[in-house]
Amino acid sequence: MTTANPDGAKSRKASDKSARTRAREFALQALYQFIVGRNDAGEVDAFTRDLSGFHKADSVHYDALLHGCVAQTAEADELIKPFLDRSLAEISPIERAIMWMGVYELRHCPDVPWRVVLNECIELAKSFGGTDGHKYVNGVLHQLAPQLRPVEVAASPARDSARSGARRGGSDAV
Repeated sequence: MTTANPDGAKSRKASDKSARTRAREFALQALYQFIVGRNDAGEVDAFTRDLSGFHKADSVHYDALLHGCVAQTAEADELIKPFLDRSLAEISPIERAIMWMGVYELRHCPDVPWRVVLNECIELAKSFGGTDGHKYVNGVLHQLAPQLRPVEVAASPARDSARSGARRGGSDAV
């Protein structure tokens, strides 16, 4: 079930969120503390587990996201750099953490379809990021997905090309 916000956007009720969605939200909060506060991952983990509602999250997925992203920050940054239009230092810590999570899930969570990874990251950016941060996150991860999940992305229906072609006046040029 969704509810309409005053601006007309739909959002999920807190009670409708899956345990994995909650895990992503808590992992994002923890990664933000890691990036901005330069806090130790173990301390951030302990703090986050004490937050209200953590018991409803998938703690295994949370652990994988937080500790996997922390362990692979340099690799994730190198993967996303080619798709950025600015330096990493200029990327919002929220968007950066979301992109790390997207990279991690695309690389290490084959049970999560690539479109679900992108959608969840976009939703996180809409909820926690800047005004158009979700568009930036989508742009980067959508370009990165074929590199990290080539077979799965190639097998997906090309539903985006028809819509984007119509927006560009029918041209298929990128």
